[in-house]
Amino acid sequence: MLLDPGFNLTLRPMMYPDFYEMYKNSIKNTWTVEEVDFSTDVNDLRAKMTAAERHMINRLVAFFATGDSIVSNNLVLNLYKHVNSPEARMYLSRQLFEEAVHVQFYLTLLDTYIPDHKEREQAFAAIENIPSIRKKGEFCMKWIDTIQDLDSLQTADDRRKFLLNLICFATCIEGLFFFAAFAYVYFLRSKGLLHGLAAGTNWVFRDESAHMNFALEVVNTVRKEEPQLFDAALEREIVTMLDEAVECEMQFAEDILSGGVAGLSVADMRQYLEFIADQRLAMLGLTKVYGAKNPFGFMDLQDVQELANFFERRVSAYQVAVAGEVSFSEAF
Repeated sequence: MLLDPGFNLTLRPMMYPDFYEMYKNSIKNTWTVEEVDFSTDVNDLRAKMTAAERHMINRLVAFFATGDSIVSNNLVLNLYKHVNSPEARMYLSRQLFEEAVHVQFYLTLLDTYIPDHKEREQAFAAIENIPSIRKKGEFCMKWIDTIQDLDSLQTADDRRKFLLNLICFATCIEGLFFFAAFAYVYFLRSKGLLHGLAAGTNWVFRDESAHMNFALEVVNTVRKEEPQLFDAALEREIVTMLDEAVECEMQFAEDILSGGVAGLSVADMRQYLEFIADQRLAMLGLTKVYGAKNPFGFMDLQDVQELANFFERRVSAYQVAVAGEVSFSEAF
């Protein structure tokens, strides 16, 4: 079974072909930071944005500076060694590359948006110095620590701990913390601001959606193989975890919107976070608990794999050049 201890190295016969297909599809969706055009962003920051909007951007890039590094650490230290499938590990290796590209993208954002050296250092240290970002970091590290000392998943309790870690990073961190950050970016895009950030974010958005879908496919596979692990206690822990994530993100929302950003409110952000949390529960096959609707019309069409908008230099759901037959109708 997928979580059995060991290190299966054999790709034939292939036990989990869906993971291999996910790996192949991720290769088709390669992008580089150098393709993102920030040429108009600096002028937007200086001449077109309010002080409150600039504060919002500074907080966003400060969070981005360490967010994907935390995800990468959990992937290497906790996920890779416990998902006992070579094709799944191929995908995780590819995901690690994509997380590195995201880190490079956010590094470029910091260098572009925050030219002052001391301000940039403060942004990199945000996880220690800014309470709202530190709270999110502590939430992440708490769930990393839950399985840090597990060398193998020998017992049902070990496997439930692993599942909670995996679900946390898929639904709370990549699926909620980052999706909230994307909402701020797309709000600014709806006002015609920061086209470079929006274009790069489209590609990050697509990657993060794929990462979440992979993790949830792992969860679904384990559910089929070991249904007894998914008891009422596990479901309660998932709901509690998501609720805590919403509260962490709300503290960040209060900080990021503290200057008063016209068109965005803390109340709307809470509704959006509760809407996202309900979506994540539904993806896990659990009952929604908030009953919230999406308050942001500009986000209605974002939660898809293929994205294209007139601000972009090209569509974000593109394929790199490949040899042989190319199907442009293939679903990503």
